[in-house]
Formats: sequence, C-alpha cells, structure tokens
Amino acid sequence: MYTICVGPYERSPLDSGDRPNRKSIRLQHYDYSQPGAYFVTICVAHKACLFGHIVDGDACLNDIGRTVARTWAELPLNYTGVETDAFVVMPNHIHGILLLNLDHHHPTIPSRVGVGTDPYTGNAGMHPVNHPTEPTTIPGLPELIRRFKTLSTKRYRDLLAPNNRPATRAALWQRNYYEHVIRDERSLEQIRDYIIGNPAQWDLDSENPSHHSSHTP
Repeated sequence: MYTICVGPYERSPLDSGDRPNRKSIRLQHYDYSQPGAYFVTICVAHKACLFGHIVDGDACLNDIGRTVARTWAELPLNYTGVETDAFVVMPNHIHGILLLNLDHHHPTIPSRVGVGTDPYTGNAGMHPVNHPTEPTTIPGLPELIRRFKTLSTKRYRDLLAPNNRPATRAALWQRNYYEHVIRDERSLEQIRDYIIGNPAQWDLDSENPSHHSSHTP
C-alpha cells in the first residue's frame, strides 16, 4: 500500500471559523488568468471515497489516488509559469495550491520549492518544482482545472477498463470546485498548514461520510 506520510498537524487559523466554504463560487469580475496564488479544492462525484483511506493520520492512496496525485504533479511539466505548492489527496477530495506566473523566471510567491507530499516518493516536505523546456500558453485557473479534471478522469476510466467495470462514462469529479485567491504570505502559510494537516483531521472533516453518519439522529 502506498502511504503518504505527513508531518505533525499544527492547528491552522482556517480551522477556527475561517475554514474554506466549499460552496463558494467564482468572484465576479475577477481575472483568474492573472498571476497569483490560488487554493483549490476539488471533490469526487457524489463524495465517494475513491482515492484510498486514512490510517493514523496518514493518507494511504490506492491506484486511483496515486493517478490523481501524478496528474496534479505534472501540471508544471505541461505549462510554463504554472507551479504547484502544498498538495494532498484525501479519500474523496483534493486540496492544492497553484501558482500562476506569467513571468516564469520570477515566481509569484517567493519560493520555487513546493511544500507538501511528493506523489512519487510519499515524502512530505519540500520538493523542487520542475518546468517544461518549451514554453506554452498559461491557461487561466478555470481552464487549468478543467484540463486537470479531464486528464485525471481519462486515466481513472483507463484504470477501470481492464477490470471490466463500467468505465466509458464514469464520472470522477463534481462539476464545480472551490477556489480561494491567496492575497499574502501569511494566508499562504496558513493554507499550507491546513493542507498538510488535513489527513490528521479526517475524522472531523465535513467531507468524511462517517462524520456525517455519526451525527445522524
């Protein structure tokens, strides 16, 4: 079993009333193609736990979860000026920070090193962000997420096909996603802490089906 090991959880201010509202919609009149840092949450269709499970505060990913992690990690390889930062795959959703930088020689946030878990080694912490050798057009955030969802869904269906499971039209993601524009370094550090500590808080997570059932009268 592939295990993602994360560091000790440090309570983030996001957990005390400022936790992101997953039902948030896009900001009106905001240009999501401009340089900036974005906190993104994408949930599985019907909130099904397809990616693995949590054991003792660690995320244990199955083949689908590892495929999703690999697809996210490849974004900087496909688009010059796109960088990944903290990232985690939970049983039925993902959290990640994306940096969009039109001048890719000067990062938007002063760090060219990703924070989080390397989907290939399972090691938490700092890891270098790679970039393609040939420049490509940087898509806006909605288009970037659309392309990520499209490719990860295709790979998900390919995983189902050898087992003769219904794969042709199998949905992987919910139609929408949550995003938050990161305005400054303090907010960036808070969100990094939230993402890295998320597996340790799975029992309390609003996306955890067991959490909902345990509160059913």
